[in-house]
This record gives sequence, structure tokens and C-alpha cells, in this order.
Amino acid sequence: MTYYLAFCPGILDSDRRIIERMTDSASYRSQALKLLPHVCTRCAREFEGRRLRELTVHHKDGNHDNNPPDGSNWELLCIYCHENEHARFEDHKSGNSGSEPKSKNQENSGSDPMPAKHRPLEGLSELMKKKK
Repeated sequence: MTYYLAFCPGILDSDRRIIERMTDSASYRSQALKLLPHVCTRCAREFEGRRLRELTVHHKDGNHDNNPPDGSNWELLCIYCHENEHARFEDHKSGNSGSEPKSKNQENSGSDPMPAKHRPLEGLSELMKKKK
């Protein structure tokens, strides 16, 4: 794909980068679907067939360019949990804790909201290794 884009004079550099990033995301998504179980790591719903399109690849460290071949920076999230994850991150950055109003103690303490700690498939890789 990159070879073809090099000889398209009408494509701007910014457009070329967008197209390259889209093809990269398609390749790491297919790789993640081969490596990881087709289950949302937050809500634990299983996906198969046509519903696989509802699973998205979430980068644990937030860096979309960090795509190790072993998939260690990826987790599969359904579209709803993925949206929720990014919304929580944006709320955290802006100082809001979401839809819950802050109590007087929270406003004065200056403490950040605690991130979610529930990881339903956290030990799955160890269980899969033991099963083999």
C-alpha cells in the first residue's frame, strides 16, 4: 500500500498518513482477533460471526503506534465498553468524575477519581497456558 501511495501525486502528505494509519489499524485488528479470545475484556460478552465487527482493539497504554506482535498492548473491547473507556479517560483529564456530582469533600480534597479495577479476563492467559 505504501509503495502505491508514493506514486500518487494528488495525495497530500497528511492524507497519505491517514491512509497508512487506517491500513495499519486494519492489520493490527486482524492480528488481535487471531491472538485474543473474541470476548470483551470489560463486560465479558462473547462475539462471533457477523457480530465480531462490534469488537474493537483498545491500546492499553493509549499509544496507537505501539503495536507489538504478541498483542501485549491490546485488549478487545465491545464498542460500548470502548466508548466508555475513552469517555472515562476524557472525564479524568478534565477533572470530572462523570455524571455523579462531586460531594463537598471531593471538591476540596483535590483527589483524582479512582479508575475502574474490575478486569474479568485478567488471568485468562495464565489459565490458557495451564490448559495446554
